[in-house]
Amino acid sequence: MGSEEGYPEERPKREMTVESFWIDKTEVTNKQFADFVSATNYITFSERVPSKEGYPNADPLLLVPGSGVFVKPVELKLQELSWWIYMPGANWKHPEGPSSSIEHRMNEPVVHITYEDATAYATWAGKRLPTEAEWEYAARGGLEDRTFEWGEKFTPNNQHMANTWQGEFPIKNTEEDGFAGISPVSSFSPNSFGLHDMTGNVWEWTTTRGGVDARMTKGGSFLCAPNYCIRYRPAAKSPVTEDTSTNHIGFRCVR
Repeated sequence: MGSEEGYPEERPKREMTVESFWIDKTEVTNKQFADFVSATNYITFSERVPSKEGYPNADPLLLVPGSGVFVKPVELKLQELSWWIYMPGANWKHPEGPSSSIEHRMNEPVVHITYEDATAYATWAGKRLPTEAEWEYAARGGLEDRTFEWGEKFTPNNQHMANTWQGEFPIKNTEEDGFAGISPVSSFSPNSFGLHDMTGNVWEWTTTRGGVDARMTKGGSFLCAPNYCIRYRPAAKSPVTEDTSTNHIGFRCVR
């Protein structure tokens, strides 16, 4: 587990042991999450009104239901994360904001999901979220000490194996893999364990702590690019605060 060649948080490379477990073949889809909401009337975090107490330093105008949305800038700005905005009305049913819909995207991964939302779904489904070690074991598909879940070459035989960003992030995506944004689950070949989209497409929550009020996410997303975030690898990870929701974070479950 881990890597000596990747980002600092991936070190050291080490041996880990996990018990037997089952894992979803794909990320949880909009259709699956809609079934959960229909059965339970669950309201996700991004659909609730943020409290002043919870966000004392927030602009009062932004204390409305919403979520983080990637907006491609016209030109590259020096400010870190300038391509992320808090979009009022963005949630799992409206991934890019209130004018967008999942009506014809039911087989895409559900996004704008906080750790609490993912845990609620998993409990309802009789499952749970994976630990970081379980997730990484599954992503590697039995291939030990490989850079990518399919081997060492990013595009073997010039074939794209995951939904990532091609071109200069964040201003130009050449879409060589066929997608500008999220792709339907199973659009790319599975790994050796028969699992789809373990890397790329959307980040996935794990139960492993990543700091105060944060959990580790794994797998990278459609926004990961060679010039910015090479985290479409099994060893890569990113700590995310539990109340964060964006249009590139989803999850899958284990049992």
